[in-house]
Amino acid sequence: MGMRVGIVGISGFGGGEALRLIAAHPEFDLVYAAGEGSAGSRLVDRFPGVPPRLAGLVIEKWDPAALPDLDVLFASLPTGASAEALARVPASVKVVDIGGDHRYADGWVYGLADVWPEKIIGQTRIANPGCFPAATLNALAPLLSAGLIEPANIIIDAKTGISGAGRGGADSRFGFAESNENLQPYGLLKHTHMPEMATTIERLGGGSAAGLVFTPHLVPMTRGVLVTIYCRGQATTGQCRDAARDFYAGRAFVRVTDAPPQTKWATGSNLAFVGYAADPDRNLVIAMGVVDNLGKGAAGHAVQNANLICGLPETAGLEGAPVWP
Repeated sequence: MGMRVGIVGISGFGGGEALRLIAAHPEFDLVYAAGEGSAGSRLVDRFPGVPPRLAGLVIEKWDPAALPDLDVLFASLPTGASAEALARVPASVKVVDIGGDHRYADGWVYGLADVWPEKIIGQTRIANPGCFPAATLNALAPLLSAGLIEPANIIIDAKTGISGAGRGGADSRFGFAESNENLQPYGLLKHTHMPEMATTIERLGGGSAAGLVFTPHLVPMTRGVLVTIYCRGQATTGQCRDAARDFYAGRAFVRVTDAPPQTKWATGSNLAFVGYAADPDRNLVIAMGVVDNLGKGAAGHAVQNANLICGLPETAGLEGAPVWP
């Protein structure tokens, strides 16, 4: 028998991706699934392609007081919906919160696994980074750590697929007719991911991130995040790439590319692609980051974090190639 794991919010996009990864994980055994509107149905009713051994598992109504014996619990709930309930999960159960309630919260470790794996190993409460921060911070970390850019003057232009908005709710902006052949900015000036990005930039760069600007855009595709980040610094393109290759040497999931990265490269995977272009005469560095918003941006990153806290190989269950085309 492997480690006993559960997923809360299993019928959402993030929870469904966690199910897909855990179903193929060599050490994780899914024994508990919970949701709200899906409670009472079997997994096979919600996910017809689920492996036969999981087909009959009944989705329960989420109640932390009624948890079975678990080693790890993945929580994929909307921001604002997990803090109170997860506080009632027994301390013996390791928790990875894919939602936004515990990023830089007391008692929780910010799980930026490719940048700070040593901070995650052996912990029991992990706050998964958001999808935009996963793409952004992986691209910026090498430059900030090497002092190649100024932390106070960073502008992030981000694009995300529709699944980044989640499955719940009835907001018509995310329907086909509204989103197809359309591009729309949202969350201007005060997006929910701003605080975690600013805090991490300050910790990596050793200076204020007060000038941070972040504008996300919704694009008509299902999955993927691409961030284009404008920074001040006099490094060359080669110096940026060398810093990133040194920073991520031996790391399994970050690929430093000479060509500008594309969202299709990461689809269905836990990979992060980073690329750079710089013009020292203009004091300009452009960093680019790509992730699958449901992979490295959510469930893939969560499984990576769970591997780290459980003492498993970091790549366990995550070595599948991206989907192409």
